[in-house]
Amino acid sequence: MRGPICKWERRLSNSMAAKTIQVKVKPNARASSLEEVVGGGLWQAHLKSPPVAGKANEELVTLVAKRFGCRKSAVSIKRGASSRLKLVQIEGP
Repeated sequence: MRGPICKWERRLSNSMAAKTIQVKVKPNARASSLEEVVGGGLWQAHLKSPPVAGKANEELVTLVAKRFGCRKSAVSIKRGASSRLKLVQIEGP
């Protein structure tokens, strides 16, 4: 039997298969970071990569996977691939 994909799965109930977060992206930052905005359920991502040829999206997927302790293949951008406001899904078991 395979273990959980992400660390946060241990805290979720078995009925929940995926987690969706809304992320506001700011490309061309000095340093990469992912922080939850207080009181809104919105996340803010500062990315070093420019918004060219999908580089910023690739960095966002890597950053989310690292933050939630899961594989990059478990993270996908569901909406907003070409905008600064994105809906990111983190797959569960």
